[in-house]
Amino acid sequence: MAMTTSLTWMQEKKLQIGLGGKKFSLLYKASVHEISLSNLFEIFCNQGPILILIYGDHVIGAYVSENYQRETPVSILLFAFQETKISSCNIGPYKLVKLFGETVCEPKDLEFYINLWTQKVTMDLKIIKKLNLPECQNISFQECEVFRCEDLLDTRKLQGVTEFRESLLSALRTYKPYRELVHQTRILLLGPIGAGKSSFFNSVKSVFRGHVTHQALVGSDTKGITEQYRTYSIKDGKDGKSLPFILCDSMGLDEEEGMCMGDILHILKGHISDRYQFNFMKPITPGHGNWNDFPLLQDRIHCVAIVLDAKSVEDLSSEMVAKIKRIRREMIKCGMAHVVLLTNVDSMTLIRKGDLIDIYRCMPVKLKLEAVHEKLGFALSDILVVSNYTSEWDLDPVMDVLILSALRQMLWAADDFLEDLPPEETDRPPLSTS
Repeated sequence: MAMTTSLTWMQEKKLQIGLGGKKFSLLYKASVHEISLSNLFEIFCNQGPILILIYGDHVIGAYVSENYQRETPVSILLFAFQETKISSCNIGPYKLVKLFGETVCEPKDLEFYINLWTQKVTMDLKIIKKLNLPECQNISFQECEVFRCEDLLDTRKLQGVTEFRESLLSALRTYKPYRELVHQTRILLLGPIGAGKSSFFNSVKSVFRGHVTHQALVGSDTKGITEQYRTYSIKDGKDGKSLPFILCDSMGLDEEEGMCMGDILHILKGHISDRYQFNFMKPITPGHGNWNDFPLLQDRIHCVAIVLDAKSVEDLSSEMVAKIKRIRREMIKCGMAHVVLLTNVDSMTLIRKGDLIDIYRCMPVKLKLEAVHEKLGFALSDILVVSNYTSEWDLDPVMDVLILSALRQMLWAADDFLEDLPPEETDRPPLSTS
């Protein structure tokens, strides 16, 4: 019979955080295994840290951080789930075998005792008060589970992340735009003020530079920092060659001010060149010094990333939602590839560094993806998540993997756009690389 834990996702997440970043592997479930203490102890002997949970009117647990040996006394952390928090206290040291007992008879000298035969937990009144439980020394339960506890980010996992990071770097270094129709794929970053557009560029550059860098100015000003249209090439290393993609940074969207819709369309079509100074009162027009009369395919945008702060997706105003939807309609009209980039995912409630390895499976992130899908209509598969470098001093392989994975998805989307162009725009020799 397959075993699944009775823990809810929220309970498991709170335990992971409370125990310092752990993952749990279910070893024993009373309703599945025969009640045999010798078999039980054999199952989790030498398994490392152990977590024992009992389920009744309350979820009560015991955590043993030391590797279990049958005759070795261990200290035990007891805890109980409350509505919004976990209450805890320490007991022991005891031999773990005494915690369950050897027979149906209940001992008189223990503060905490689990009887699998009668499905009751006996606790000292002092312990009950510390755990904020109802004052009843014998508490009935319906299920008992035992887990092995491991670090979410152990050495083996970090090695796997590092290897994946290197494979992503290699793939991006050797990337070539579809049919080499352009030298460099252009990705435009659009989004509300403070969403993390400039920070994403800085993060991408940091990964390829080998240390955290901040070329594009970022800040917390409510009016935004970026007031120019900037096109950033990225070099592989400090003195390396330019990589085959360009990140285009733009002024933040705003309900009333910010970029004009006309400027956005001109950027998409390649009419606006680097360092154009935005003026929300006056869109750019032909004849301006930064105007390109005859843009080539290489001047156009090949993919747009709508950048949103994961923490404030639900708080987008109706005016901002309407503006983003209008921009999306215009992109669809011209066949423009587009994705959503959710930033600051690491600062969401209940998300920790260890969660970033499998971030798309985390319930808070799933809910954010659903919120974007419902509010703005983007397909779930087109919503990417990253943790930008904002206050860190050193690179982190887990963050790098998210950043590089998002960039790779954008380049694939841009290739789809180039492949879908009409023949009159693509039936010509590839651009010379001389």
